[in-house]
Amino acid sequence: MTSIGIVGSGVSGLHLGLHLRAQDLPVTIYANKTPEQIAEGRIPGSIAHMHPTRAIEKELGIDHWRAEDIEYIRHWHYNGWGDDRTFYGDFAEPAGVVDYRIYLPRLMRDFTDRGGSIEYREFSREFIEGLTEHHDLVVVAVGKGDLAGIFPKRPEHSPYDAPQRRLAVGLWKGVRHREPNGVEVNIVPGVGELLAIPIYSFSGRVHALLFESLPDGPQAVLADQKYEDDPAAYREATIRILDEFYPTMVERLDRDAFALQDDRAILQGAVTPVMREDFVELPGGKFLLAMGDAHMTVDPVQAQGANSGVYSAKVIADTIRTDRVFDRRFFEKVAMRRRERLESATDWVNTVIRPGGAEQMGLLFSEMVHNQALTDRFTENFSDPVRQYDLIGSIARVEAAIAETAGA
Repeated sequence: MTSIGIVGSGVSGLHLGLHLRAQDLPVTIYANKTPEQIAEGRIPGSIAHMHPTRAIEKELGIDHWRAEDIEYIRHWHYNGWGDDRTFYGDFAEPAGVVDYRIYLPRLMRDFTDRGGSIEYREFSREFIEGLTEHHDLVVVAVGKGDLAGIFPKRPEHSPYDAPQRRLAVGLWKGVRHREPNGVEVNIVPGVGELLAIPIYSFSGRVHALLFESLPDGPQAVLADQKYEDDPAAYREATIRILDEFYPTMVERLDRDAFALQDDRAILQGAVTPVMREDFVELPGGKFLLAMGDAHMTVDPVQAQGANSGVYSAKVIADTIRTDRVFDRRFFEKVAMRRRERLESATDWVNTVIRPGGAEQMGLLFSEMVHNQALTDRFTENFSDPVRQYDLIGSIARVEAAIAETAGA
């Protein structure tokens, strides 16, 4: 019987494992953290699942959380320029956010309960290549450190050699919820972005404040000043940045209650976006297939990393359902089937974070203040990267969308 090995127990690896167990295939996931280590560890981010991802979760029977705890339906916007600065856009179907320290361990339990096997160990390139002697197909879903070099970089979709944002995300108490529930998207030229994301965590609904800071801007202190060195000073620095640049967030702040949920509920760093080849052929004629972070890494500002990984897992599982001959033809088929969506997501996010700002993004956000149909389209397109890149891919495309929606 076909045996499949998956390296990595992130969202894409677990989704693929669950899809394949639904096909009754023997699957082993290789993980470097136990469920307990994940639950007790640092947050890996603040990951929103768009409604196509949530539909897949329902299909897999892993939609464990109550809608009222995790869902949101709106993007609340604040533009840091112009006379009119606040507006909103709605999704057609709700998105949802669960702390991955809760989400991933639960899916690991689902996977083993359904007959999947998880082996815990550290990874190396030699170990991963050696798995091809034990499995008919090996899918790699980790891409950090030396493992990033397994799959060659695709320069046409990897325009940056360094991070374009300094990142800091924490789960904070003391931020009042909006009604209807939504993500607040703040953009301030010369500073960066702040996304306030309602998220379900260990203490219930809190807010993930994701600061996306220009590397040389005033907000970068929140990525560079280590929380562990002085938690009280870090809290004060966060409040100072909110006071100085984000007036709509200040209105929502309960200063007496404002505090990090727990000491592990913060992540600071940066991401260099990259897209890599779909697969590699090893000297012995065996192949490795890339998925998730091994295939593409995007800045989190548009919430496309996990959703792309989940999409990729489903494409791979659907291909395996009808084709279990793992030759070059199989890998080319997977690459062709997921290419348009994943390339669109990558190019969309890279446009948003372009140094100096892409001209069309300023035009789009200035127009959206007065154009509800355009704002709703931009918001809903977070669930459809192809349509989003069709909208923002050039200034001509934004101008066409404005003409189409004006007066609608």
